[in-house]
Amino acid sequence: MAIRLTVPKESASGERRVALDPLVTGKFGQLGVSVQVEKGAGEAAGFPDSAYEGATLLDTEAAYSQSDIMVRVAPPTVEEVNRLPEGSTLVGLFHAHRHPEVVRAMQERRIQSFAMELIPRISRAQSMDALSSQAAVVGYKGAIQGADLACRFFPMLTTAAGTIRPARVIVIGAGVAGLQAIATARRLGAIVEAYDVRSATKEQVESLGAKFLDLGVSAEGEGGYARELTAEEKKQQQDALGEYIAQADVLITTAAIPGRESPKLVPEDMVKGMKSGAVIVDLASEGGGNCVLTQPGETVTQHGVIIHGPLNVPSQVPLHASEMYAKNLLNFLTPMLPEGEFNPDWEDEVIAQSVLTRDGEIVHAATRDAIQGASS
Repeated sequence: MAIRLTVPKESASGERRVALDPLVTGKFGQLGVSVQVEKGAGEAAGFPDSAYEGATLLDTEAAYSQSDIMVRVAPPTVEEVNRLPEGSTLVGLFHAHRHPEVVRAMQERRIQSFAMELIPRISRAQSMDALSSQAAVVGYKGAIQGADLACRFFPMLTTAAGTIRPARVIVIGAGVAGLQAIATARRLGAIVEAYDVRSATKEQVESLGAKFLDLGVSAEGEGGYARELTAEEKKQQQDALGEYIAQADVLITTAAIPGRESPKLVPEDMVKGMKSGAVIVDLASEGGGNCVLTQPGETVTQHGVIIHGPLNVPSQVPLHASEMYAKNLLNFLTPMLPEGEFNPDWEDEVIAQSVLTRDGEIVHAATRDAIQGASS
């Protein structure tokens, strides 16, 4: 009997993405896998049931009870975990530090789970990197939101009423989201400057036509992430950054550390020093935000500055976000499905590092330690 790969309808509030688009669903079918799709799973992303040719459409109960491998976007609820057959496999973005109860439920039901956010950032795994694919959506949408909220045009305009100067946009963080925000703001015609504590990003920033702000603080870290700054370095960074931000029309912040609270880079005094009508788009809101005044999920005005704290930004571009995520899943799972059989190579670095729970144990050490520490 062929392995049954199931795509559920996402249950998280406001989630419009779906784990597999119709094209990738067909590619899984070519691997000898039987693909099952819960009715209505792709509708919010722009994929009607009729688009999933070759897949079996199921109601909710059957989608869970008849699943060998379930792929999803957002973390499941405990109830959804308990619907799955004991010993089955679940793949998705779990953000385990925020959902310990879900991890425990998977442990108790001996669910074999793979967290897409734990895939190591190595060259071989770039095509599987869901954090990067979704961050590209975040950066693009962040620049669009900044332009929408701004009280001025982004590009320079020459009109009968005179010449309008271009907006000045500053982007903090030059990871995937930051670089996409830079590229999008530049396409919209703004003058863009960017800062990152990793000096190695300078060339990437400049290649997009932006100016790199060198504040004299470097925090090169492992795995492509920045290390945490010392108190002295943070003070130096904020003092230098404050002078630039005071001149910005739009500030886009993207500095996030997976599994941890977002660093506070914009104190209240820095907001007070900004222009009246300036905009902050805090794309690190999922982790609490880079600005101390950010209210995740809200748009507020403080000291004459509009502060926007969007959540689940990829879901705002659900069709393309789903397509990219589906390709990440395909590239991740294909090596585990030789001839349609589920047979992971547990010695493989990518597989070994992305396992969250297996055989009734929490395999990922950091998650295990955090959950055990919280319950002790």
